[in-house]
Amino acid sequence: MLKGVLIAFHVLLSIALIATVLLQSGRSAGLSGAIAGGAEVLFGKKKGLDEFFSKLTTVVAVLFAITSLVLGLWI
Repeated sequence: MLKGVLIAFHVLLSIALIATVLLQSGRSAGLSGAIAGGAEVLFGKKKGLDEFFSKLTTVVAVLFAITSLVLGLWI
């Protein structure tokens, strides 16, 4: 039962990791530029949001790595 919960949590972390990476703005503004549309032109780029997604990606990646190691050693 615990193994199933851990696998489900690992799948959710993988989806969250993909989403946070795609929402970061890169050199070509990534998906976040497509979502924001022309708002950046009018209001300027939000640096706080980019920093938040960077920290969130780091946290999710570390949790993903930990669950990968646990599942790898457990199975």
